[in-house]
Amino acid sequence: MRKTMPLAGTGLIAAATLMSAGVFAQQPAPGEPRFTSDGQLQRPDDYREWIYLSSGLGMTYGAAVEAVAKAGAPDFDNVFVTRRAYRAFLETGTWPDKTMLALEVRSSASKGSINKGGHYQEGMTGLEIHVKDVARFPATKWAFVSFGASARTAKALPANSGCQDCHSREGAVDETFVQFYPTLVPVAKAKGTFKVAATK
Repeated sequence: MRKTMPLAGTGLIAAATLMSAGVFAQQPAPGEPRFTSDGQLQRPDDYREWIYLSSGLGMTYGAAVEAVAKAGAPDFDNVFVTRRAYRAFLETGTWPDKTMLALEVRSSASKGSINKGGHYQEGMTGLEIHVKDVARFPATKWAFVSFGASARTAKALPANSGCQDCHSREGAVDETFVQFYPTLVPVAKAKGTFKVAATK
């Protein structure tokens, strides 16, 4: 009668496999926010591969009013959202946990090359991420992170920041400014999630 002997190191291989599975299980899925050990959000360099939602020119809500007035040339705001969050919004009319929206701010110019009027976009002046992470931000669910033009990591703004207050009060859907995203307004209205923003 032949006896089957266990292969040398089988137990070690199995243990290593389980440990590796645990490590990978803790890694964020593609398109989800990634945080450093001290709680800073890592800059999502691929945000321009996300879904484009809209652009604004010289938007003047909140603290931006004075900045726009002083600058002379209005800034462009370009908004992108992760693909998974976008698909979920189309189905439900709201944003799932781990959603990230990117607000890319670029300066504008009105005369250059063959263009003599209107405005076109130039260099980037800032990047902000609006992130939904219920476990990490239980009190507000959402947080704002400003990277400036080039920071690799950044901490979330305080929960009582002006951004947080304005979005929670004025956001048309789940504390976000869907009222400025024309392709999503009809979706939210059809799903019954659109609210008329309060006005001051």
